[in-house]
Amino acid sequence: MPETSRRVALLLNLAHALDHLFLLIFATAVAAIAADFGFARWEDVMPYSVGAFAMFGLGSLPAGKLGDSWGRRPMMLVFFFGLGGSALLAAATQTVWQLAAALALLGAFASIYHPVGIPMLVQGAKKPGATIGVNGLSGNLGLAAAALLTGFLVQALGWRAAFALPGLVCISLGFVFARLVPAEAEPPSRRSRPAAVALSPAQLARVLAVMTVASATASLLFNLTTNGNGRLLAERFAGVVSDPATLGGLLAGVYAVASLAQVVVGRLLDRVPLKRLQMTIVLAQAPLLAAASQAQGWWLYAALLGVMILIFGAIPFTDAVIVRYVDDRMRSRVAGLRLTLSLGFSSLAVWALGPVVKASGFGTLLMAMAGIALCTAAALLALPAESGARRAQG
Repeated sequence: MPETSRRVALLLNLAHALDHLFLLIFATAVAAIAADFGFARWEDVMPYSVGAFAMFGLGSLPAGKLGDSWGRRPMMLVFFFGLGGSALLAAATQTVWQLAAALALLGAFASIYHPVGIPMLVQGAKKPGATIGVNGLSGNLGLAAAALLTGFLVQALGWRAAFALPGLVCISLGFVFARLVPAEAEPPSRRSRPAAVALSPAQLARVLAVMTVASATASLLFNLTTNGNGRLLAERFAGVVSDPATLGGLLAGVYAVASLAQVVVGRLLDRVPLKRLQMTIVLAQAPLLAAASQAQGWWLYAALLGVMILIFGAIPFTDAVIVRYVDDRMRSRVAGLRLTLSLGFSSLAVWALGPVVKASGFGTLLMAMAGIALCTAAALLALPAESGARRAQG
């Protein structure tokens, strides 16, 4: 379609919020789930969610291929109905292994959004950086909603309602999407919309390799923080705040404020060389993570806010690279391959989170995350300079 209409953009941004909301429900409600299934510690239940994040990565490759060859609109319908249905299934489970299977299914449907929804959103966009920034804001507001909404639902109605009610909302939005979004005249693979900046095959391969590595390490930080922040606040606020709903509100505030970083970064991406901007953000992550490793109470809250601003601020870069350097006919496939590799690798973070915290504590984990941030910066050194990319266009 031509430039995405406002109503389609609104629905796609809402879909991004739901995508991240569903992936965080388990981590936010894990203490209640552990108690319900008879586990003494939340850390022992956390590894059961690894299937969701593994499928979130592995499912991106077939989702991207189908998005280009079958169409992005029908794949988004599968997303809405599949994600909502799997959430209802999770709410109905009776054993922890049944829940693990339902979460893996949920992750498979959640994997559709990034390789399909984002290319659908930016196709024909005049300012793709700004569009990606607003979309990133929407996704991370989904994280804030998960922290806030799940805390209240768990307290008022139990953890099953925290899955069921958003599931019903997701299915309802699927019907709205089917009604309001027109059918595509042809699948993206048959259209011709060249990349904004032309690169030689060797240059393109180098850029995508660097961004896949950087995306994998950045995704590790994203998964470790978003899945661990709830329990980190509960531990470091002991004696200060103990009410789950209040802690959820505090965490939602962190995510809401940090989400604004994506709007700022998105606008900067249309004006500032990509490599310089990304390096600045990534290098700033390490000292703040180190500070958070030692902080308690409100000092921890301040450090965590800074950490999440920088982690969220780094998110738009990979999508910006794909929009800038990859032809629209194959953007979903390229995004799907990148996500399969990076998110499949970073899903290990969810599996390791509980055991690492149980064995060594959050302080050690946060220091290790500072090292991961430095690895991301090292990978970015191999990214070609922006000026070189523009010369390649000519």
